[in-house]
Amino acid sequence: MGEKEELLKVGEYNPKFNEVLGIKIEELEIYRSKGLPSHMVKRKHFKCLKYIDYIPDIILEPDYIGVNPNEQDTSIELVKRYSDNVMIGIKLDTDGKYLYVSTMHDIQESKISRRLHSGRLKEFSSKVQKDNTNDIV
Repeated sequence: MGEKEELLKVGEYNPKFNEVLGIKIEELEIYRSKGLPSHMVKRKHFKCLKYIDYIPDIILEPDYIGVNPNEQDTSIELVKRYSDNVMIGIKLDTDGKYLYVSTMHDIQESKISRRLHSGRLKEFSSKVQKDNTNDIV
């Protein structure tokens, strides 16, 4: 059974993440496992199940991005504000051929604030993404 058969493509890695975070993750396609929803249920992340189809949007336009200090250059965290704050973790496959969504859960406002303060998370607005091309007021 091919490994990729169990995966759904959800996006592409944005090289701007590297610029903002000072990391070096290759521009690869990002996948999620078909088993991600059952993993989320097992981990009791029920609140985020309704956002599973929003993963491409979170990858495209996260509000905050960060790196787990223990996993520099192999993973990234993306946070998006909906009625709940949703965080996805994206990791590099051990063979280094693609990236995958390793986790998805809600994250409390206080935790976002602490991580912004410590520098673990950085703001990543559409403005940053578009290189301020829409700056004419």
